[in-house]
Amino acid sequence: MIADILVIGSGISGLTFAIKVAEKNSNVQVVSICKNSPMESNTRYAQGGIAVVSNFQKDSHEKHIQDTLLAGARMGDPEVVDFVVKEGNERLAELMAWGAHFDTETNAELHLVKEGGHSEKRIVHYKDKTGQQIQEKLVDKIKSLPNVILLEGHTLVDLITDHHTKTNYERCYGAYVISKEKQEIIKIASKLTVLSTGGIGSLYAHTTNPPNATGDGLGAAYRAKVYMEDLPYVQFHPTALLPKVNGHTFLISEAVRGAGALLKNAKGDYFMSRYDKRGELAPRDIVSRAIQIEIQKSGTDSVFLDCTAIKQEKFVKAFPQIFETCQELGIDPSKDAIPVIPAAHYICGGIKVDAHAESELKGLYAIGECSCTGLHGANRLASNSLLESLVFSHRAAVHAIDALHDEFPDRAFYDAIPEWQGEPYISYEKDSTIESLRVELQEIMTVHVGIFKTNKSLKKAENELENIYEKVMTMYRGNKLTPELCELRNMVSIAHLLTQQALDIKINKGVFYNEDNEY
Repeated sequence: MIADILVIGSGISGLTFAIKVAEKNSNVQVVSICKNSPMESNTRYAQGGIAVVSNFQKDSHEKHIQDTLLAGARMGDPEVVDFVVKEGNERLAELMAWGAHFDTETNAELHLVKEGGHSEKRIVHYKDKTGQQIQEKLVDKIKSLPNVILLEGHTLVDLITDHHTKTNYERCYGAYVISKEKQEIIKIASKLTVLSTGGIGSLYAHTTNPPNATGDGLGAAYRAKVYMEDLPYVQFHPTALLPKVNGHTFLISEAVRGAGALLKNAKGDYFMSRYDKRGELAPRDIVSRAIQIEIQKSGTDSVFLDCTAIKQEKFVKAFPQIFETCQELGIDPSKDAIPVIPAAHYICGGIKVDAHAESELKGLYAIGECSCTGLHGANRLASNSLLESLVFSHRAAVHAIDALHDEFPDRAFYDAIPEWQGEPYISYEKDSTIESLRVELQEIMTVHVGIFKTNKSLKKAENELENIYEKVMTMYRGNKLTPELCELRNMVSIAHLLTQQALDIKINKGVFYNEDNEY
């Protein structure tokens, strides 16, 4: 298969990019792939919303810019922060024109809420399932476009580069992917390739991400020798529900604390004011560390989110998904405190890209959580991720449409790109060894490369990950590929690189905290 553009991933970043390119130029052929259903992405699980300045009587772009830089420990790129914040309004208007809905006041103005690290109310949302309804609208939109081929059940194996074509153009030429339908590894050649593969939450035992957040784009970029930075800046969301729901960690939105919920420890003491004057609405890195300290001090499994200050009627209306989930577990938020723990939520680093989302490898773009744009610095400000996705998807689309006018190798070149060099057929047999190694990796990362780290713990993790890597590569060389083995190969590669980069960081900032470092 040959396309003008291959988009890998079906979250807000990949779908927005594909829609914009396809609408702008009906002659451009776009192939968009996703591992499972196009509805299954990190975007779908975003409860909070999009941070966009809407009330200019009380708020301003400058306030949002300063909040973003402050939350990121002044490590963010001021130029990037400036254009992302200022371009947000136009991008939000486009999203709404495509059918996305957001809660409004009685006067039809957008209903805004406040989250940690924000100086004003500016989070645009749809109850507590903003991401889900955005995902639904984007999937509906992309299915209506005749020049977009949407392929479900396709897993990224490797990017196609000069290594495969035996040339020296220093470009990306598409990717090798597993086709679930054909049960083989196929070649999708393309002039331009876009990675929008999400994050790495599945590297940890507790994550708010779906299970398919295994760093596939990062793993493929790593093998293609694409530059990545700031991988150790992993943000933990402070309040994830402790009992897993259907085997998955469920997020309790930061907006609940914005509505008045308070954190208390096992003794029943409210503790956040001891750690930061902003209390429950301090940036996520501060709240997560405070919770972890309280858990360690008490020797218990969690702290508790007291929502009793929020009237039940208001809670049910604002957070119906959270209320229903708690009720299923026998928790009534209007009376009972919710047990919560920090959980891996978002990686602030990734594939280094420019202002148009292009990586150092020509023809390869990265958008969304798998990219490192310079917006987040050492810690992402709440609800800035969907904003970043919208802005950089637009910029990447504009750049890509223009880039398609450049000179490319002729079609014969793409036809001649070799098929996958190895066993082309795959297996869907479940291998208990893969699952046990995955669990072992998650335990290593949670214990040794979590919220608190030491040089000793990082070195221990490095050694233990090396052992897992050798086992994974032995399986990779000697067996038919499975999607699960591909995921594990990506997970162990990125876990190892993340740990190595962590050992090089000597000053604690934002979400990164090594107890042996200065602060």
